[in-house]
Amino acid sequence: MKIKQLYLFIISFIIFSCNGQTSTNVKTIDVASYSEKIKATPNAQILDVRTPDEYATGHIENSDNVDFLSSSFVLKTDKYDKTKPVFVYCKSGGRSAKASAKLAELGFTSVYNLDGGMLKWEAAGLAKPDTKIIGICSQEYAELLKSDKKIVVNFYAPWCAPCKKMEPYILKMQKEMADKVTIIRLNADENKTIMQELKISELPTLLLYENKAIKWQQSGFVSEEDLKTQLQ
Repeated sequence: MKIKQLYLFIISFIIFSCNGQTSTNVKTIDVASYSEKIKATPNAQILDVRTPDEYATGHIENSDNVDFLSSSFVLKTDKYDKTKPVFVYCKSGGRSAKASAKLAELGFTSVYNLDGGMLKWEAAGLAKPDTKIIGICSQEYAELLKSDKKIVVNFYAPWCAPCKKMEPYILKMQKEMADKVTIIRLNADENKTIMQELKISELPTLLLYENKAIKWQQSGFVSEEDLKTQLQ
């Protein structure tokens, strides 16, 4: 019995130690700290773990595109120095958190994950200025708000888990409440310009307008009941 207890203690200690090491090696930090650490790190290793298509729409300067969803992710990370800091980011922080954990597992000793990803980076005004308009512009957005009815603008993305969870009842409400509320859904990936202008840094985001003025704003998951309450 004592031998069995000792064995279980050793196994638990090993698991705890491994988990502790991973959490120590990975630090999720805010956008300001992330930017400052990159500036203070000579030849910083910056990994954008989004898809190549996402990377092409805009990325942090001097970053490399190493798609976390690619089967070659582990192989591509071999060229980086595991003893030096590595900075990881994605669109909103989900994939980069998983990628950071994987890098720690692979032996990287200091991994910095950007909390909020490119959404936070762009909202903070740190993205490289881009004169190209992606999606609707501010004038077109203003036209959408011209209505006597309440207007809800729902910014979402196909890869966003809470967005997917909310989609069925938002589409249902779009039809059922059409007589008093206009619900407009805008794909964040396809409307980058207005996202930056409105400084939207989280998905999903809902904006409720009355007479062109914002009366309510919510980022993150909203239940069907709570959303209906806001629209009464």
